[in-house]
Amino acid sequence: MQAHMERVTTPQTGALFPLGKLAVTPAALDALTRAGRLPLEFINRHVRGDWSDMDEEDQAENRFSVEKGFRVFSSYAVTPDLKVWVITEADRSVTTVLLPSDY
Repeated sequence: MQAHMERVTTPQTGALFPLGKLAVTPAALDALTRAGRLPLEFINRHVRGDWSDMDEEDQAENRFSVEKGFRVFSSYAVTPDLKVWVITEADRSVTTVLLPSDY
């Protein structure tokens, strides 16, 4: 189950690819709220290619995926005990913020 956010209809400055519809799972929204963080913070990093919490091999895969139109996956450490993922589907129809346990 996903809590949907607004549809992105305008180009984003610095965006490397379209996001499509934005969604966040209820568990991710709850965890981020408790941590005092917003899903859009991580979506903005994701769409601009800030995949700094991923190793170089995964970052290279994301660069390739952006170029070739494949799924883009990011992982961010929010706190020492909380990690969120951001996934944009290959067809760019939806970008979802979720917890690893939601997958």
